[in-house]
Amino acid sequence: MVSLKVYNSLSRKKEVFNSITEGHVGMYVCGPTVSGESHLGHARPYITFDVIHRYLKHLGYKVRYVRNITDAGHFEEEGREAEDKIAKKALLERLEPMELVQKYTNLFHWAMNEFNTIAPSIEPTATGHIIEQIVMIEKIIKDGYAYEVNGSVYFDVEKYNIDFSKVGMPYGMLSGRNLEDQLDTTRDLDNQEEKRNRADFALWKNAPPEHIMRWPSPWGEGFPGWHVECSAMSNKYLGDQFDIHGGGMDLQFPHHECEIAQSAVFNHKTMAKYWIHNNMITINGRKMGKSYNNVIKLSEMFTGGHPLLEQAYHPMTIRFFILQSHYRSTLDFGNEALKAAEKAFKRLWEAYLVLQKLEALPLTVDSKQLSEDGEDLNSKVNLLIADFDEFMNDDFNTAKVLANMFELVPIINGIKDKHIPINALEPATLKLLQTQMKVYIEDVFGLKHDQEVGNKLDGVLHLMMALRKEAKANKDFVTSDKIRNELSALGVHLKDEKDGGMSYSVE
Repeated sequence: MVSLKVYNSLSRKKEVFNSITEGHVGMYVCGPTVSGESHLGHARPYITFDVIHRYLKHLGYKVRYVRNITDAGHFEEEGREAEDKIAKKALLERLEPMELVQKYTNLFHWAMNEFNTIAPSIEPTATGHIIEQIVMIEKIIKDGYAYEVNGSVYFDVEKYNIDFSKVGMPYGMLSGRNLEDQLDTTRDLDNQEEKRNRADFALWKNAPPEHIMRWPSPWGEGFPGWHVECSAMSNKYLGDQFDIHGGGMDLQFPHHECEIAQSAVFNHKTMAKYWIHNNMITINGRKMGKSYNNVIKLSEMFTGGHPLLEQAYHPMTIRFFILQSHYRSTLDFGNEALKAAEKAFKRLWEAYLVLQKLEALPLTVDSKQLSEDGEDLNSKVNLLIADFDEFMNDDFNTAKVLANMFELVPIINGIKDKHIPINALEPATLKLLQTQMKVYIEDVFGLKHDQEVGNKLDGVLHLMMALRKEAKANKDFVTSDKIRNELSALGVHLKDEKDGGMSYSVE
């Protein structure tokens, strides 16, 4: 059996995956800040780590998957430091902060359900773990790596980097930034004069009188820094060291660098063994951002309700589209690419449904088939199937698995159309193909088809065919032709059979 290899952002190379505790995996993924509706940028990481979660379970691991909800304290390190996203949005929408949090948490869960993602094992909230964050901050202060100024507490990055060999690794190792570069690129921020060094980051912020969300602490009323929330929650539910820490590439700096430093001081260990980051998305070749007016909410993707979208896209189309690229490659969301993904997913799913209905016949000498490249068809199918695990064990390469599936589609369709005899495949090969396609399409990739809607549409088409048959019997050729022509314009082509029956195909 080929070992699972994962690309570790920390070492910048692929490493053989060995969990800390045999048979068990602890995985922490940074969750959303629920100050607004989830957008397209949220789709890629949560679908990516859902597939990683599913594949680890497929390999037999018992996975504890922790994904947090940031519902307080996420102020911008590169903007106005004391501006809490939740509090600001609550004022704008005239809602209580926790009312706003509940609204957008519900919308996030709804979108994740539409994408058919498995719920995490634990979904802790930042506001539910204020005590744990305060305890962590107190210990960091006690050990001499943080200091309090005017009710705010800052992590001393320079002191940490001098002493890092005692507790962990240098600040900046994950992202590849050295301290001098960080000092050169750090902008002047509010309350910058409180810090000993410009690179220092807040563990706790003093809440000004107008600040809505606030908690008592040893340093006065305030709220936690964004970074310490994840360190405290991952430590509580996964321990002082766990297997996988995941998130988008944009979180490497400063968020994950800060997590590593805080947790190293608290535990004297590197918090995660493997750091996995998905790459970013672009929209029509541009980075997603408010200044480009191309931030597309997930509900807008599903309904087509955004000026950049030419149509609505089903959640499974988006999921399939994301899986067509390796998670570490950039991914551009454009209408043409999404439409192509929609057609490709439909083609794959239709072949998959055909495959599940095929029944094997005994293999005979005369039925031995060669593929187009002259290879024995039975052997070719076995090799394509065997590569599923090979590709996934090579850093979760979903794109290559799907490419193999599309090499299998014409074989399946060839059997359906009787261009290839069913007994060209050994019964064991056909059974393996049916099983592995089901395992990968449904269980590992999490793809599904809305059978209820499909059945209803199928019923509507059969009703239209019955009405056309009735019109023809009554010699009402105007109505008969109208039904055929209008369905054809929609991509549904009716075919009159020799026995008087009728069938249809869909583009």
